[in-house]
Amino acid sequence: MDLKAITNENVRKAIEALQANDKRNWYSYFTDDAVFSDDGRVLGFKSFFDNAFNHKEKFLDIDKVENGGKDIYGNFEAGQWGTFRVFFKFHEGADGKFNRLDIGQAN
Repeated sequence: MDLKAITNENVRKAIEALQANDKRNWYSYFTDDAVFSDDGRVLGFKSFFDNAFNHKEKFLDIDKVENGGKDIYGNFEAGQWGTFRVFFKFHEGADGKFNRLDIGQAN
């Protein structure tokens, strides 16, 4: 899958890590206290993504990128939950690391 449409370099590298199922690299782009929400519910970031990596969850395609490359939309293979269109919205702190990630089902 071509990720060149993701213009924010750190988002692109984080998504590359997710696609490669590289948990260590994925976490390196986030602050230790990153806030995470899934469909508006605040959940534990690390426990949620540890489970996602165990199930090798990933984007199947990316069809829209907005907000300076920080909002990503596409079809996502979500392990036990199936495949559906989602958004990932990355929030970047002053230090360049992501301090918040909001995901959810997209229309």
